[in-house]
Amino acid sequence: MNVTHLLMATIVAFSLATTAQGQDAKAKESGIDSAQKPAETPPPTTEELENKFKTTLTKAVLEGRWCSIKDGALGPEKQDKYSITGVTKLGGDAWLINARVQYNNRDFVAPVPVRVKWAGDTPVLIVDKVPTPGGGVYSARVLIYEHTYAGTWSGGDHGGLLNGTIRNEAEAKPSEPAK
Repeated sequence: MNVTHLLMATIVAFSLATTAQGQDAKAKESGIDSAQKPAETPPPTTEELENKFKTTLTKAVLEGRWCSIKDGALGPEKQDKYSITGVTKLGGDAWLINARVQYNNRDFVAPVPVRVKWAGDTPVLIVDKVPTPGGGVYSARVLIYEHTYAGTWSGGDHGGLLNGTIRNEAEAKPSEPAK
């Protein structure tokens, strides 16, 4: 190593040491020891995650948009609205979502079987080949996060995307009737 490289290495080492000492001094002045790590929040328990999920979807209205996908192209967006009266865990990752259905001049609550998988702290609803009136089958993957939802669905030879917000009945505005 020549003298120039040695001199540069010494300057870099000195600069790094001085910077580290300065940061330690600032941390000590602020009452933080550089050896201490900030307290990490423990991840939520399964019970906490499931309770939050139940609370989010109990007496909830999911309102947003959907569009079809045909030949790889997105169709026009349309308004969408789902009412959920509640959710029940059946066991393992099996759940039952009680959804209010308004179809063909009828209004009833239908139990929809779903699986819930967790992506960290985020529930993903999996509807897999559920029979529908008329003989078709319906599948979907819907992610629920911070009072929003987004997903994809298919119904045999057609499918699409959906997204929107989640509002609980108790959060309805006073001038707005709860649905």
